[in-house]
Amino acid sequence: MAMTVDLAPAGTRVEASGDGAAHDISGSATRTFLLTLTIDDVIEQESLDVSIQGSADGADFAKMPLLKMPQQFYRGETRLVLDLTLKPEVKFIRARWDLNRWGRVAPTPMFVFALHAAEVAAFPKTAPKAAASA
Repeated sequence: MAMTVDLAPAGTRVEASGDGAAHDISGSATRTFLLTLTIDDVIEQESLDVSIQGSADGADFAKMPLLKMPQQFYRGETRLVLDLTLKPEVKFIRARWDLNRWGRVAPTPMFVFALHAAEVAAFPKTAPKAAASA
């Protein structure tokens, strides 16, 4: 059965930058995940930057992210693939979010979002050879 992980459960409300919980992915067969970021609520003049960090032990996470999602400003859904097949040392992943607010009204940013990872089939390592035709 394919592994699924909620890196940020549905309805996660954040008002400051932070980190999600560490999730063990060592049992993944393909080490390839489809990440779905869903933003349900947002106020104006703010941005959300979400990245995925990796760790070998679940305690010490690297400063450089494994994947950085496109910066978000509005409600909606964004999907990206996280392929860890070339990073066998990564046994744990977690989400990191950074909020930025530049508006004049409320100084505190606020997002309500979810980040879900679902294991998918691994990408082929070599391209199939196509027959030449005239």
